[in-house]
Amino acid sequence: MAKGGKKTSLKAALASQQTRLKKKQEVAHAAQHADRMKATAQTKAKGKAPLRPTIPFTPTDNILLIGEGNFSFAHALAYNPPEGLEFLPPSNITATAYDTEDECYSKYPEARQIVAALREKGVEVLFHVDATKLEKTSALRGRKFDRIMWNFPHAGKGITDQDRNILSNQVLLLGFLRSAAPFLVLGAVPTVHKARKRKRNPEEDDSEDDAADGPSRDTGPPRKTRGTILVTLRNVPPYTLWDLPKLAKNPPPPALTGQEPNPKYTLIRSFVFHRQAWKGYEHRMTKGERAHGQGKTGEGGEDRTWEFCLQD
Repeated sequence: MAKGGKKTSLKAALASQQTRLKKKQEVAHAAQHADRMKATAQTKAKGKAPLRPTIPFTPTDNILLIGEGNFSFAHALAYNPPEGLEFLPPSNITATAYDTEDECYSKYPEARQIVAALREKGVEVLFHVDATKLEKTSALRGRKFDRIMWNFPHAGKGITDQDRNILSNQVLLLGFLRSAAPFLVLGAVPTVHKARKRKRNPEEDDSEDDAADGPSRDTGPPRKTRGTILVTLRNVPPYTLWDLPKLAKNPPPPALTGQEPNPKYTLIRSFVFHRQAWKGYEHRMTKGERAHGQGKTGEGGEDRTWEFCLQD
């Protein structure tokens, strides 16, 4: 009985050792295969052209630009448009600033020359336009736009307390989304071709990853689609704490009783905003008087544009 027990024990040990060796070999083979696949992917990647930036406009769009600051983005759009927008009529662009004309030139001395060039080109330039009260601007009343874009909105109140700063900017964004809704063209929900999924930012909620990077375009037969709102923000704290997608999709009740409910939007996509795609564009700080108008942003992280349309 003892001998039989030893044989059984040895046999079991050998079988166990054989199983371990087999598993070890399988792991090694898997690692080798993964290395080969990685090398192949890297070789293929070297031969691929880099993805072009997503440009959210078409040559037939009527475009309203909000909070232009020194108007360098409008200038880039009118004078050095990205590929595909060469035939965008300058008269289709309306560029606005929150400051009065004198305030604008005082904060951004280069704006005087930029504005003169825009007007000469045929771009409509408007000053003293409050993004949260667009209906108060007589030149905008009764008009509809295919794209309403606000790059890097900021309340600019210099609030140092983070919670109050976040709230101040959320109120600003809600006011803009509410005010802009009546100025959007009506039509079908836009559809876009999604080139590839991006890696999720851990700070984003699951419902936010509806977007793709790389070249995106409208698909399907030509038809009138509803206008969209585009908001560009730094995709790093504290800007991510403003929760723009949630504010747009599920806004809180209006602050005043008796007011109409805040409009609800659908997130169509989000994509990296490439500043270099807009020749000569510089985003200046909201308080342009800082550093004599030379204050700039853009250090670290990425810029990201979120595109929304009104829900049905």
